[in-house]
Amino acid sequence: MKTVTLIRGIFLGLTFVVFGLSGLWQTKAQRRQGMSYSIATLLTRNLHDVFGENDPIRRRAAIDEIFTEDCVFYEPSGRVYHGRDEIDRVAGSIRATRADFRYQPIGEPEELGNAGRIRWVEGRPGEEPAVAGTDFIIARDGRIAAVYLFFDKLP
Repeated sequence: MKTVTLIRGIFLGLTFVVFGLSGLWQTKAQRRQGMSYSIATLLTRNLHDVFGENDPIRRRAAIDEIFTEDCVFYEPSGRVYHGRDEIDRVAGSIRATRADFRYQPIGEPEELGNAGRIRWVEGRPGEEPAVAGTDFIIARDGRIAAVYLFFDKLP
């Protein structure tokens, strides 16, 4: 009886070591890959952590966390960008030309079903806004599947 109990204990211990500790070997970003976010959080993070982030490493980490792999970004010009790499490239290009501009939400994010929108202005701190817009997103499994950018009249 003691042998069976000992073998069972060893088996359970090995199972825990092999399967239970696997999460410890993941990086923080890899653990967050499995997280899902509210639409309000996705809208705010897209505004600040993606299109408002100057650091390319932090920007890419945010993109990997909040966008689906097959994400799409639609610009008012009619251009369409597919995938995380293209969104990263576009956001980096915008930041390269406007590194000192900051996004400021106008009101709270709005949610409806699997979609949401946030109105914002952009400009240099302490100056009048230079641009106004609205980001509209479609979410899937707690991540952004599509972003539609609309430019608005300045308030």
